[in-house]
Amino acid sequence: MKDAVSTHRQAPAPLSRREQILREAARLFAERGFHGVGVDEIGAAVGISGPGLYRHFAGKDAMLAELLVGISGRLLTGGRRRVAEAAEAGAAPAEVLDSLIDGHIDFALDDRALIILHDRELGQLRDSDRKLVRSLQRQYVELWVDVVRRLHPGTLEVEVRAAVHAVFGLLNSTPHLGRPGALPARTAMAALLRRLALGALGSLAG
Repeated sequence: MKDAVSTHRQAPAPLSRREQILREAARLFAERGFHGVGVDEIGAAVGISGPGLYRHFAGKDAMLAELLVGISGRLLTGGRRRVAEAAEAGAAPAEVLDSLIDGHIDFALDDRALIILHDRELGQLRDSDRKLVRSLQRQYVELWVDVVRRLHPGTLEVEVRAAVHAVFGLLNSTPHLGRPGALPARTAMAALLRRLALGALGSLAG
């Protein structure tokens, strides 16, 4: 009953100017590093002057914080939504896990720049923003841990948590595997990642 849990991907809404700026900032930061990109370059990428960006953001630091805090928050919100939808549908733990995996695969394939940005530039955030990112990430991990423990109730919690972190590492490695054109097409890549994630978590039953 996989369709008991929502997996429909809606067409994205048009981006606001602020969202356009963030998207281009993420791309440029990921390509050239946070310190290798100027405000003027980000502005040029969205067709406005560098100073015009200050109507939307206080500066590059604010853009980076919104990108990294934002994606951590969206992952958590999306995960909670999937679990809540599953509960309403009476889905089994395996179906809930399927839905969480699908959601994270969408992130891994569609937000490659943000994964690279997190890996390289998290240390650039202010302490308060970095702590917020870590807090959101811990809550996201625990969401998965709860679902996996329901699926494998006899497994030690510490092992489940380690396995969940390992699966995140596997899925989040996608941007480092090569340029998009060098990888399988999106549908095939998503199917491969899904099999790998399920295989890794399924090993907890052994």
